[in-house]
Amino acid sequence: MVEWTDFERETIKSIFGKLDYDEVGLAALCRCLVVYPWTQRYFGNFGNLYNADAINANPMVAAHGKVVLNGLDKAVKNMDNIKGTYAELSVLHSEKLRVDPDNFRLLADCLTIVVAARMGADFTAEVQAAFQKFLAVVVSSLCRQYY
Repeated sequence: MVEWTDFERETIKSIFGKLDYDEVGLAALCRCLVVYPWTQRYFGNFGNLYNADAINANPMVAAHGKVVLNGLDKAVKNMDNIKGTYAELSVLHSEKLRVDPDNFRLLADCLTIVVAARMGADFTAEVQAAFQKFLAVVVSSLCRQYY
């Protein structure tokens, strides 16, 4: 079980309370698909993903980005049981979708960049540490079924 300080809990809740899930979800997933183009192979049914403009304008990318952020919101609301909260998602991504588990880390890194850009100077080293700890627990929980 992960131990969370009061600062970490409040920081994570505060960050997610201020995010526009539509905007941030799209920006993070778009960045991931552009920077790491091999991740596009899991989105073959999304249509045109040929360049950054097409990816950014793709409504299916936007919708999935929002799904990702809503999934993270579940983790925020269940910080003491993220592994249990993500048990079904882990099975889905590993057994049905067969997503390379390293892609979760790549998306988490892209989300960190997007959040940092939006928060600016408020994204201090302490805030980043709490945010990245949270995302590391999420990624670990999603990868649980793989091992």
